[in-house]
Amino acid sequence: MEKLKRPKALSGKTVRVETGCGNLYITLNSDKDKLFEVFATLGKTGACANAQCEALTRLLTLGLRCGVPVGEYIKELEGIQCPNARMFPERDRVLSCPDAIAKILREEYVNGNETSNG
Repeated sequence: MEKLKRPKALSGKTVRVETGCGNLYITLNSDKDKLFEVFATLGKTGACANAQCEALTRLLTLGLRCGVPVGEYIKELEGIQCPNARMFPERDRVLSCPDAIAKILREEYVNGNETSNG
């Protein structure tokens, strides 16, 4: 499996999700209507939590660039729960930062808003 090279410029958007750890800013960048990379940063939190988000999204991006379908990530990340789970009306229950990422991936790439990566 060969990793795709990153183009010089990609288009994307950043979505804010309220989590039990604070606001999580999830950036989704696409190339030709296919999800290419994901970044996530917690607004006001310690370096360890941000490092975990960075590690998770680096691995997610690597897999996307090697052809792993978005749906596989949703299956693996949905439902992961941390002690700070919160109920928010716009996205039901956000169980953790990985769960928030899965919810945004489902909204943007499975529920018809964008072309799916498989």
